[in-house]
Amino acid sequence: MRLVRFIFLALISLAVAASERVMPFSALKPGDALVAPFNHITLPKLKPNTIALVDADGKTVLHVDSDASASTLGIPLQQAAGTSQRLNWRWKVSRVLDKADISKKTGDDLAARVYVFFDVPLASLSFGARTKIRLARMLAGADVPTAAICYVWDNHRAVGHTQNSAYTDRVRMIVLKSGEASAGNWANESRDVAADFKAAFGTDAPAVTGVALGSDTDQTGERVSAWFGDIGFSPAPAAPQ
Repeated sequence: MRLVRFIFLALISLAVAASERVMPFSALKPGDALVAPFNHITLPKLKPNTIALVDADGKTVLHVDSDASASTLGIPLQQAAGTSQRLNWRWKVSRVLDKADISKKTGDDLAARVYVFFDVPLASLSFGARTKIRLARMLAGADVPTAAICYVWDNHRAVGHTQNSAYTDRVRMIVLKSGEASAGNWANESRDVAADFKAAFGTDAPAVTGVALGSDTDQTGERVSAWFGDIGFSPAPAAPQ
């Protein structure tokens, strides 16, 4: 299962290889087909989420319904290496998951996730990491991403909690929202992804190769709905003089 999920990340990375800076769902219409540049990425042998554009308070947003299922929408957003910019979006979930536990492979489900993928040179990694990625690339027939940040809506960990994915230390999880009290309302997010990358991996951030949005409940068998508003990069505010 670990390798399947790692390959899944690789396919997302390929799906978002384009040079857009903002993806305004609000510029589309509810019910519009999610065609290129969007890419609904599914997992082999797993039931996919239902993903669609819907109306929410007069604006078009992305709706993800996850019912003992898992899949993600790849979106073309890129950022040059070393660029200090912020990734902005808003999101909402219907509930948090009762049985999820991101510290365990058997509980690695979340009400909502936002992935950001980075192009770390393979040669800069340890021998063990290079070997695992090369094996995954050989089996997948694709470029497995070498690093990712995953912003999550968790069930009980404190906001600001960070840890490696239960599947790989090349994915760093960062809890932005947590607990049942946080569910049901829209929340605005703005993250300096370059700073988050450096805190997670200890080096300056390389180029961003894409982002992906989704939920997953395949491990716990629960059901949750998540909504995502417009997502994109904007210049970071200037430092005070």
